[in-house]
Parts: sequence; structure tokens; C-alpha cells
Amino acid sequence: MPAPRKKAAVPAVSVPPSRPDRLDTRVLEALVGYNARRAWLTVSTVFAERMAVYGLKQVDFSVLSLLAHNPGATSRQLCATLDILPPNLVSLISAMDSRGLIERRPHPYDGRAIGLYLTPAGESLVHEAERTVVELEAEASAKLTARERETLIRLLQKIYH
Repeated sequence: MPAPRKKAAVPAVSVPPSRPDRLDTRVLEALVGYNARRAWLTVSTVFAERMAVYGLKQVDFSVLSLLAHNPGATSRQLCATLDILPPNLVSLISAMDSRGLIERRPHPYDGRAIGLYLTPAGESLVHEAERTVVELEAEASAKLTARERETLIRLLQKIYH
């Protein structure tokens, strides 16, 4: 019978001095995209939670808000404004139509186009949703002064306009 093996001694490992749990993010934090994404994640998480009661995603809210302020807008105009591919907008419009939020009517100036309009239910929904979004945006940007918030919005718009 072989003799029981002795456990090999584990060599002492030199532990480096403790480091903070926080990683060095200096390079990332110097990037516009990284900061815009981090801010977007913060706002969009709250947005998703608060819009769930209305059954709206961000793109749904954007389309309804545009139609509330631009009755008769065409699908082409919505696609251009929101940078949405036409096939994606078709299914979105169809879903909103099924929910009774929008209706299609002949465009007032272009006989070949169809204008999109909110129904009374759509108007009511977007009115409540816009109020909720204004509140959540105020909360999300509460660390900014009103002037800083305006400046931030203007600077972000300079990037994508």
C-alpha cells in the first residue's frame, strides 16, 4: 500500500497593495461617445420604466410626440426626422393603428401621400406621456443648472445636426 502523499506546500503569494475597486477610466471619460452613452443609459432606464405603463418604447413616444406637434406628417418625414428605416416604421405605425392611437388620412398638400394623425386616444396618451417624460428628464438632469442643461442639449445637437 503506497504511503499517503503529503500535500505540497502552497507558496506564499505576494499580494499587491490593495487597489480601489474603481478602474482607471480616464481614457473613456475623455470620449464624447462614452459619456453620451453613459448619460443615455441612465435616462433610458428610467424612461423605459415610466413609459411601460403607457405601453410605449422610446421610438413609439417619439413618433407620437411628432404627430402631436405635426398633424398630418408623412411616414417619409418621420423616417427622416428619427433616422428610422421605412420597413421598421411600417410595423410601428401598424401597431399604433391597431391600438387606436393614430389614423391615416389623405395628406392636405400632397395628393399622393398619406398623412398620419393622432386619434383622441392617441392625443390623450401622448399628452400624459409627454408630461411624464418632462418630469423624468428634470429628475435625471437635476444635478445641472437650467443653463447647463440648455448648453448640454445644444452641444449634443451640434454633434448630430
